[in-house]
Amino acid sequence: LIKPFSSLPPQFLRVTKQYLPHLARLCLISTFLEDGIRMWFQWNEQRDYIEATWNCGYFLATCFVLLNLMGQLGGCVLILSRNFVQYACFGLFGIIALQTVAYSILWDVKFLMRNLALGGGLLLLLAESRSEGKSMFAGVPTMGESSPKQYMQLGGRVLLVLMFMTLLHFDLSFFFILQNIVGTALIILVAIGFKTKLAALTLVVWLFAINVYFNAFWTIPAYKPMHDFLKYDFFQSMSVIGGLLLVVALGPGGVSMDEKKKEW
Repeated sequence: LIKPFSSLPPQFLRVTKQYLPHLARLCLISTFLEDGIRMWFQWNEQRDYIEATWNCGYFLATCFVLLNLMGQLGGCVLILSRNFVQYACFGLFGIIALQTVAYSILWDVKFLMRNLALGGGLLLLLAESRSEGKSMFAGVPTMGESSPKQYMQLGGRVLLVLMFMTLLHFDLSFFFILQNIVGTALIILVAIGFKTKLAALTLVVWLFAINVYFNAFWTIPAYKPMHDFLKYDFFQSMSVIGGLLLVVALGPGGVSMDEKKKEW
């Protein structure tokens, strides 16, 4: 039973290799796309919130909302069209940092960890775009040039698993104990890069199931605050799923146990 199960990722990749990176990017940018659209439809509410919270005046609050709207939608368009992907990633890093301060996420551990997990997904995307950028020099020796990419992949993997740490429940029921044990084991495997593709694919299935079950915003009327909260949570989780799909598609990189095993 173990052998067929362990061969699942290679079989999965063979079938989906043409589509998986595209799906991963689409999932990864989904939270930025949703939040950019939210800025458009909730322009007045967002501006008034920033103005009231920071007492920064109408003009600066308007600039904040406009920057979020243009930065996120523009970054999504560049990433999906695969143009200036590195600049788009840096722009979205800036948006994450700006929102972390503006919405006081810095003091909320759960939301901070989720924002860091989003950053991990962007790091993996940055590593992918770096790889594509160097492909034009395929015949040229590149002694140390791959190192930054490898460390980006390591950092991306480590940050991604922060999302799953927010899903662990300190409950003594059998179901939650089992979920915590299995979840923790998978998190460690992805972080250290051992059986990485299989562990990441399993986490994709697990997170997607949890996301659809617990963040079903479509079951809540749009006028209720819980609708927006669940919608935000849902698309954040989809972005982390996108990051994990990039791990499945690209592998863990050079700084991982999977890679070191090839040298043994």
